[in-house]
Amino acid sequence: MLDLKNANKFAEEYNLNKKRIENISILDSTLREGEQSPGIYFTLRQRIQLAWMLDYFGVNAIEISPIISNEHEESCKKILKAGLNATIVLHNRALKEDIDIALRCNADYIAMYHSVSDIHLKYKLRTTREKTLERTIEAIEYAKSHGLKLRFTMEDASRADPKFLKIMCEQAAKLKVDRISIPDTLGVLRPSGMYNLIKLVRKWIKTPIDLHCHNDLGLALANSLAGLEAGASQIHTTINGIGERVGITSLAEAVLTLNLLYKSEIRVKLNMLKELSDNLEKYTNVKTSISQPIVGENAYKHKAGTHVSAVIRNSAAYEIIPPNIVGNQRRIIFGGLSGKNGAAYLLKVLGLNPNKTDATNLARGLKNIQKGDLFELKLTKEMESEVKEIEEVK
Repeated sequence: MLDLKNANKFAEEYNLNKKRIENISILDSTLREGEQSPGIYFTLRQRIQLAWMLDYFGVNAIEISPIISNEHEESCKKILKAGLNATIVLHNRALKEDIDIALRCNADYIAMYHSVSDIHLKYKLRTTREKTLERTIEAIEYAKSHGLKLRFTMEDASRADPKFLKIMCEQAAKLKVDRISIPDTLGVLRPSGMYNLIKLVRKWIKTPIDLHCHNDLGLALANSLAGLEAGASQIHTTINGIGERVGITSLAEAVLTLNLLYKSEIRVKLNMLKELSDNLEKYTNVKTSISQPIVGENAYKHKAGTHVSAVIRNSAAYEIIPPNIVGNQRRIIFGGLSGKNGAAYLLKVLGLNPNKTDATNLARGLKNIQKGDLFELKLTKEMESEVKEIEEVK
């Protein structure tokens, strides 16, 4: 849990967050949902390495599907044998043949899914509600008869008829599934809508609830948090939020928000967040957006003169947490927007003892050389300790 002392105390009053959300679990689906992202494909070795890293980072569960290919099945077998602390969840359709593949991998825990919205039943599966319920019951009973723990996912739950969703949830609970997942498959819910949906499902069942929120309108994190506030206990994430179309909730954003704003005891190694993002980029050649929150290059990059001046004296002025906590690095841009205090800081870093005239002249020179960005300075720990604070140049 992060403690920024009094820097955010008034923001916390606005948040009205007097009660922590406890007992939250994080399931990472980079190896399943993430691999559905355009341009993403992992080798067997990369899947195993990412599983090791995610486990060491501290996620509670790791999801992967064995039914995609023989290589995916082999990946599942090796990850299951790796002795990881996280629960390894094998993702499959509500079909006996898929369950048999999971059993062949010696799985303990599976995640079955079936669409529950009418548009999916009609146009995707070309089936009926009655056949859906029948198939669901058959698949759950088959899995349970083989001693498997399982989560049942109500795909496209946010667009399903509540009457049918209630029938499906109650039947799954009656058959003693271990968890029920409520996805916002197209990202169409507002946070208040997700809150209302989970409150409704919680009235029907006592089974623990998962959230799988897609980011089509940029609301995945907000909807995940709203669902947790309503009574869900596990959210699905991926590294950098990758996934089908524009992806799902980002792992970094979720764990940091829960730690920082909700004061939740999410016991993960936050300083690995940038490393996880960098490894994903290295494995896939899909560049991390420079504007990616927390792990992106711009997350700790400061440009405007007044911003730089404030950050030099106290980084909390424009940084929600120090970059080293998440494994990132602070950068200062010099150029057309540089001010005299930033110029004085640069001179100090260079080993000089700046005065008002020197700082003013350097700032003017930077503006004259180029109206935009000229260069950036990556601040090492040594730089920050050597020039921890400079007197304001007036």
